[in-house]
Amino acid sequence: MKKHILIVEDEEHLAEALSHNLQFEGYATTTAFDGEQGLKLAQSIHFDLIVLDIMMPKLDGLEVCRRLRASGSRVPVLFLTAKASDADRVLGLKIGADDYMAKPFLLEELILRIQGILRRQDWYRSAPEEQEIFRFGENEVNFLTYEAKSGGKNISLTEKECMLMKLLAERRNQVVSREEILERVWGYKFSTSSRTIDNFIVRLRKYFEPDPRAPRYIHSVRGVGYRLSVEE
Repeated sequence: MKKHILIVEDEEHLAEALSHNLQFEGYATTTAFDGEQGLKLAQSIHFDLIVLDIMMPKLDGLEVCRRLRASGSRVPVLFLTAKASDADRVLGLKIGADDYMAKPFLLEELILRIQGILRRQDWYRSAPEEQEIFRFGENEVNFLTYEAKSGGKNISLTEKECMLMKLLAERRNQVVSREEILERVWGYKFSTSSRTIDNFIVRLRKYFEPDPRAPRYIHSVRGVGYRLSVEE
């Protein structure tokens, strides 16, 4: 079955060009020309990915993404925007976007980004080895429901937190490089986004470590990356 992509872009000629080229690549597409229409479509139809402009009439892309995430939707979102600063990119990722491209962009790069997001989604949906629930110490993570427990506390994880934990769990007791984390979880290869990893590691330690300042499980390996240390 073809992957179905929603394009929400108020520049109609750009939306139509994207739709045509994505269909040529083998995807099914639906287009919306403002945020309100895009949100209604996203809430009523199953999409595999949303390409979402930020600056739009009625509802901007950031608000569309916020409402989708608040409703529990985990559909991947790729932002398109004329804003290209690191601060704007970080804001988009915090809201729940999976990737971020600044205008103008190369069509070939956009298609590669879309392919990467969908590939990561397929990887994440596969169970981590034999199990969908990973346990270590007094912690457990359910990769299907995005729920976790730690010392009797219930924790709701974001998709990216779960993806990072899944990668560390699959490679437990091994060092996972920062470059591999960026590529597998976020699809980035450039170092300016590596700060994102640090923020997520801090959050995971707060969830799962008895003392986040002296980690027992999630260790930093200076100059390389991170290791999840657990007893087999």
